Amino acid sequence: MSKLGHTRDKIYKTVARQLHGRVPCWLCGEHVLPADATLEHIQALSDGGNSHAENLAISHGICNHQRHAQTGL
Repeated sequence: MSKLGHTRDKIYKTVARQLHGRVPCWLCGEHVLPADATLEHIQALSDGGNSHAENLAISHGICNHQRHAQTGL
């Protein structure tokens, strides 16, 4: 597994532990299953964001893709 995959899993597990198993999508708010989880940059890298944990959130793969398609990020 890649470093990004480990980071995604670590953040997912941390959120799940804090919210008693419910991991909301940062974009739509619905529960994200582990297999559907992707990492989303809250502040895009192109807008000066970074890849530190505090700038990363869990989202559905489809929500992440739709956001990027709409904003051109």
